[in-house]
Amino acid sequence: MALKSIQDWQSFVLLLVDVQEDFWTAEMAQHFPDFSDNVRGLLLYCRQADLDVVHLRASFQQDQSNWMNRYKLQGAIPCIAESDGAQVMPCAVSLPNETVFEKQTFDGFLNPQLEQYLQENGKKFVLVAGLESSVCVLLTAVSATQRGYLSAIISDCSADNVKAHQHTITNYPFAFDSVSYKALPKQYATWCSMLNQLESME
Repeated sequence: MALKSIQDWQSFVLLLVDVQEDFWTAEMAQHFPDFSDNVRGLLLYCRQADLDVVHLRASFQQDQSNWMNRYKLQGAIPCIAESDGAQVMPCAVSLPNETVFEKQTFDGFLNPQLEQYLQENGKKFVLVAGLESSVCVLLTAVSATQRGYLSAIISDCSADNVKAHQHTITNYPFAFDSVSYKALPKQYATWCSMLNQLESME
């Protein structure tokens, strides 16, 4: 039986973004061979530690009614609802008690249900992982920061074009932290100290 974490992660949330078949490419599979195992490991850790998990998933209608205009002009978009490409990768299947929000934008916060959920559940620190690092992961993490949350990208549970991934996790220290999923327990005290310092300023 797994031991329950003694760390209190109630102010934290993991946003697992777009881990869906259309976003997982042969190039990613070649350069990020541990991605699926890392995501499984991250979810296992979060579930054992009572760290809240929210799944964000792209979903677009075939009739283009909820497409971004740029994609309407292109005539194609990933993750058409109920298509094979919209399916969640096996490593990222949600549990029945976990929250799932659909989105039609790069920034997950443009679905107002997400921030409403975080506010109602007292979340102050947002962890972001998934696909693709330089697009929806990046823009969701930056949006979290701009909305007043502290944020971090889980680097080894995100993937993209190699150069784009590396740029994302190394070039935005002013906006968010970058950490591997196995380092979460070590980062806990630092992050809690940051939250406590902010609380003392209120």
